[in-house]
Amino acid sequence: MRLFWVFLALQALAVSPVARVNAAGTVFVRPQIRVTTTFADFNARIMDHWGGGGGKFVKISKDSNHPFQGRTFGGAKRKEIRGTRTFGSGYPYGVGNQSTIAKRPFPFGVWPLYWDQDFMNSSEYGPQHDAIRPGGLIAYVPLRTTQDHFNVTQDDVYYAIGDRESLLLIMVSYVTWCHVTPAWPSKFDPTSPNSTIKLENVIQYFRASSFALASLVYNNTLARTWDSETKDSTPLPGFMGHSPFRKCLDGVTENALPIMNKPPGTQIAGTLIIVFVCTVYIWAFLIFCMVVSIYYILVAIRGWLWSGPFHDLSVLWDKYFPDPEIKRWRMEEIRADREYEIRYERYP
Repeated sequence: MRLFWVFLALQALAVSPVARVNAAGTVFVRPQIRVTTTFADFNARIMDHWGGGGGKFVKISKDSNHPFQGRTFGGAKRKEIRGTRTFGSGYPYGVGNQSTIAKRPFPFGVWPLYWDQDFMNSSEYGPQHDAIRPGGLIAYVPLRTTQDHFNVTQDDVYYAIGDRESLLLIMVSYVTWCHVTPAWPSKFDPTSPNSTIKLENVIQYFRASSFALASLVYNNTLARTWDSETKDSTPLPGFMGHSPFRKCLDGVTENALPIMNKPPGTQIAGTLIIVFVCTVYIWAFLIFCMVVSIYYILVAIRGWLWSGPFHDLSVLWDKYFPDPEIKRWRMEEIRADREYEIRYERYP
């Protein structure tokens, strides 16, 4: 178990530019995946574990013969990460033809999975490009837990399918929140006839169909429909639909799966705007407090002067520059006194 956590720490060091080690040798990391799309300046975008995503999408430059040059990537938000049980689902933008997954953009920064028989033209993202696939080659990892934490059956075993780095990073969250038994990723070849996990076994796609949860006891007979917009699928088995363990895996995947961050410039600009707005509000509040304080200080000084050394002056001031409110009160008193004095005139 300890070796497992050490390995994850070293992997995070390899993919994260913000890792550091304290004097005691403990590794502190913010898990990230670097996605490089150009050789012109080696500019890269970062995929964050638990990241929020968003920002403007950008295009893969045409300066380095990238196989998907000219396509847009990034810009999708965390709340848009969830797909359905249909391959090709979960795209917040860029679905021109719902019967094929070819030529689509990469809203979350990673490429979609690919399946056997060139399903929905997914071979475009096949093993020939594994060397430059964001996050590494396609792999899978079994997800099991014990009766100590969940009331599970022997069929409560699931598989996560996605790029290698995403699996390594999210395994930490699976273990922490869902008490998954730690397991190493294994290379996944969906085109092989001997592959254990089939397209029909997928119970949920995430992140524009680049990540999936699957179960060998589930068989979606409608999975081979060439329509990414359809929501038709075989219902989950009864135990699976109500399984707390499956729901935990589903929720952690939705919230922790690495997705592409906003461009650095956008983050800096947003931070500067927030700092500026907060500064304006703070200064406005301080000025308001200062004005109110000065007002009450002047009122107190005026009261002291008028009741002390400048009493006669205050009388003259009130005579020639009466306070409108005091004047109104005095007029009401005079009127009341007059009413009292002439009350006898109203006697019948």
